[in-house]
Amino acid sequence: MAKIILGLPKGSLNNVNRGNTYQLFVDAGYEVKGYEPGNESYEIDITNDNDIKSYLTRPQSTPVELNRGMVDIAIVGEDWVKEESVVNKNTIEKIGDLNYGETRLIVAVPQESEYDNLTGFFRKNKDRKTPILCFTEYPNLTRQHIMNNEGYKEIFGDKVPFVQVRSLTDGDNEKIQIINSDGATEVYIAKGADLVVDNTQTGSSLKKAGLKELETIMHSSAGLYAGPSCVGEKIEKAKMIFEQLLGATTGRSYFDVKFNVLNDLAIKASEFLITNKYCSDEPTINQGTEYSQINVLISKKLFPEMLNGIKQFNASAIVRNNVKQYIK
Repeated sequence: MAKIILGLPKGSLNNVNRGNTYQLFVDAGYEVKGYEPGNESYEIDITNDNDIKSYLTRPQSTPVELNRGMVDIAIVGEDWVKEESVVNKNTIEKIGDLNYGETRLIVAVPQESEYDNLTGFFRKNKDRKTPILCFTEYPNLTRQHIMNNEGYKEIFGDKVPFVQVRSLTDGDNEKIQIINSDGATEVYIAKGADLVVDNTQTGSSLKKAGLKELETIMHSSAGLYAGPSCVGEKIEKAKMIFEQLLGATTGRSYFDVKFNVLNDLAIKASEFLITNKYCSDEPTINQGTEYSQINVLISKKLFPEMLNGIKQFNASAIVRNNVKQYIK
């Protein structure tokens, strides 16, 4: 088959403190060169799979590259896919969510503002003489959200907010001006912007910048997406890649735990684990001369509770390991 062209994200999705897509591929069994966080190359080599050709892509441009067949598949946040699909025919399909890189796209105002929602903001500012300025990296989603707002529709009806992306402009309602920010969006409030639309994980960075959230436009996470060029053998290959990667992200939520109990307590300990749903499947029991080793795959959230419970069986030699990959 022809090589499948894969776009790998530059930026926060390959940051060791957030997504670390590089480590995701390593945990999924791929040998990757040129994609180490902070040291990414334009061309990335997956040395143990000759059917994949990889390039570094900026999240903002990844959906454009997918739509136009420049890459067959890519890892990207859903927020950027939606931003592209607002104005262009969307031929991108989600192969599946990878359950990392979670973020929210939110509307924010200065901390001291009296507004509690966007509708109230527009109603309070309906007689304002100067334009309302909103900075964002998501001008299409922002304009769509504003035009669907009840307060905006009451005052401006179907008028289209003015949008500026560098020297390109569009829209007839210059009283509401949405301006592309090219990053560091939160700083524009300090410079005099009335609103910003930005993505955030916890909201703590926005609070530090003196901002208050008004409402959430959408929730987003990283997924594997396919463009129109991903057909036939390529889509089958894409599904295989997704299964490997999903196994790695799923594994991050589990511990592989082993412990010993006396042989005559092994069955009771196993039944205890099954009854309390402390295992993904039936525990494995390896019986020795005097002791049995019990092996169980358990959700990290349940581990402390399970650890306390197996004390009743005088469990010993308890070993806990991280799981690199778990394919259900």
